[in-house]
Amino acid sequence: MASSYSTDLKLELMVTGENSGTWGDKTNTNLDLLQQAVVGYQAIALTSTNTTLAMTNATISNARNAVLEFTGVLAANATVYVASGIEKTYTIKNSTTGAYTLALNQVGGASVIWSTIEKNIKGVYLDGTNAKTIDLSTLGGAISTSAAIGDFIVGPNELDTSSVTSFKIAALAVTAAALATSAVTSFKVASFAITSGALDTSSVTSFKIAAGAVGPTQLSNTAVTAGSYTATSLTVDAQGRITAASSGSGGAGGFVPVLSAAGPSSGTFTANANANRLAVYMVAGAGGNGRGNTHCCSYTTGGGSGGYGFYNKPIVAPFSQPYSVGAGGHSNPPASNSAGGGGGSTSIANVGTVNGGNGGGGGYLAGPGNSGTAPGATLTAANRSFVVGGSFGESTAPGTLAIFENTGT
Repeated sequence: MASSYSTDLKLELMVTGENSGTWGDKTNTNLDLLQQAVVGYQAIALTSTNTTLAMTNATISNARNAVLEFTGVLAANATVYVASGIEKTYTIKNSTTGAYTLALNQVGGASVIWSTIEKNIKGVYLDGTNAKTIDLSTLGGAISTSAAIGDFIVGPNELDTSSVTSFKIAALAVTAAALATSAVTSFKVASFAITSGALDTSSVTSFKIAAGAVGPTQLSNTAVTAGSYTATSLTVDAQGRITAASSGSGGAGGFVPVLSAAGPSSGTFTANANANRLAVYMVAGAGGNGRGNTHCCSYTTGGGSGGYGFYNKPIVAPFSQPYSVGAGGHSNPPASNSAGGGGGSTSIANVGTVNGGNGGGGGYLAGPGNSGTAPGATLTAANRSFVVGGSFGESTAPGTLAIFENTGT
């Protein structure tokens, strides 16, 4: 009967009475294969294509080694295959370069995978169908404070509460990717540990600022000088900040009386240099009384009222204009059939004119005179005593002129 070979390590299993004269050589070969399986090491260069390890009958083979180190530059994800049916343990180090995954697989079974950033050593066992990782997640137990942590991946469930101390964590060993989103709590952040350089520009929102938390010391200075301002001129930006401030001066007196005259009179009015507007009240002279008659007797006809009005006049200095104030019309009460005289107009050049009233009629069934007009005027009051005195509409009453000057803003 011919020799057969073991399933896992492919050792030659000799039959009694066979291989006379070569039994010792074959036994030595089997011992070499066992030595390779127990302590053998081999570095295997990988490429971007998949690689199948050999396990050849009675022959030194790369799949039989106890320790394998995979090297080479990966340009794509790579898989190393071991034939199904073999049961074996490995210590495997991933020394490849390139940000790609590396997998160990028994053809058709589950794989042990190194991620794109894992360049470490893993314990692996093959059960004939699947490749599996040997670590604390499969062995159970916990690492004590006296135990050393190697390159195996250790999950939180494999550590007791006192296992990992700051002494065992290398500087810069814990990266952002190694932290769960809920791992860093306010309890674990020391006072003043977060500086402005650790915050991105959108981190601090109004929602995160407590009411009353922002005081004067948290606000940057503007160009405005601290102090008190009077009659203030302010500039405010779109955020409500005062960006400029200056003190002004109080306005000058508004609408101060500067001229009051009764007719008949005339002259030239000259405004002050800083005046910008005039308020002018003008009343023309009233018409004089006339004398009318009937078949039996005579009677007095009243003169018409002088025109009156108010003019609001903006001016630009220098402003100097002539004015005249109308006289009241003469009356002829004693003389029968005589009309009264018309009242004189009152005016100031480039401001306005109010016209005098007509005299009362004379003659048979004569009537009173018509009232004067005031083109462009706005005053409609029936009494002028609040300006210059006198009874409005009184026959033969003279005209009046009152000017008020504004020098304010």
